[in-house]
Amino acid sequence: MVDDWVIRVGRLVFRLLGLRVRLEGLEHVPRTGPAVLAANHVSFLDFLLLGLVGEEQCGRRVRFLARHDLWKVRPVGRLMDRMGHVPVDRDAPADAYLRAREALRRGELVGIFPEAGVSRSFTVRALMPGAAALANETGAPLVPVVLWGGQRIWTAKSRPVLRRHVPVSVSVGPRLPEAGVVERTALLGRTLQGMLDGVQAEPRHRPAPGESPAWHPHHLGGSALSVAEAALVQDVPRSALDPAWAPAVRAAAAEG
Repeated sequence: MVDDWVIRVGRLVFRLLGLRVRLEGLEHVPRTGPAVLAANHVSFLDFLLLGLVGEEQCGRRVRFLARHDLWKVRPVGRLMDRMGHVPVDRDAPADAYLRAREALRRGELVGIFPEAGVSRSFTVRALMPGAAALANETGAPLVPVVLWGGQRIWTAKSRPVLRRHVPVSVSVGPRLPEAGVVERTALLGRTLQGMLDGVQAEPRHRPAPGESPAWHPHHLGGSALSVAEAALVQDVPRSALDPAWAPAVRAAAAEG
C-alpha cells in the first residue's frame, strides 16, 4: 500500500511537471526472478525514475539501497522502512549487503546507484563493487540502467527548479556477462558511460544553440563541473573502483 501511494504521488509530480519521459530497453528487465538494476546517478529524481523500470515492465517494485542519512529524518526513515528499502552506512556496509542479498534470494528487483552519490560532472564516476558482488554471489542478472534529464530539475548542490516539459530518458541495457567482481565493475562503468554518451547526444537533450547550461556536461560544452573539478569536491568512497571512462570523457579530463 505504501509503495502504491508513493508511486501515485511520483506519477502525479511527473504529470504536473509535464515530464516527457522516454523508457527504452524494458525488455531487458526480467518479468520474474531477481535482478540487480545498477544505474548512474545525476539527480534526486533518480529513485522515482529507476522505480519506473520495474513498474512499467511488469508491475514489479524495486527495493533500493540508499544512504542511511535519509533515515535520520524520522518520517522519511519510516516511509523507507515501510517500502522495504535498505539503508547503507558507508562505514559499515555489511548489513546493507546482507539485506540486499536476501532480497535477491527472495526473487526481488534491487536498485543500486554504485557511484554512491550524485555525479557533479554528469559522467560516470568511480563505482562501488557491491552491485557486481551481489550479482555474482546470488546469480542475479546485473542490468545497467542510464538515467538522464532529472538533473535539470533537481541535482546536487542546487535548489529544485520546477521546469515543465523537460525531456527525461530511462534506458535499460542488456545484462552484463559474468566476470570477476573487479572486472565486472569496470565493465559496468564503461557500459554505463557508453550508454550515457548515447543518450546525451540525442537532439532532445541538447541545449539550445549558444547555451551552456549547468545541467549539461563540461566535455560536451555545458557549464557543469569538469571531471577534474568534480573530483576535488565529490565525496567518493576509497573502495570505489575507477570505471575507465569513455575516450571522449577521458580526453576532456586530461585537458583539465
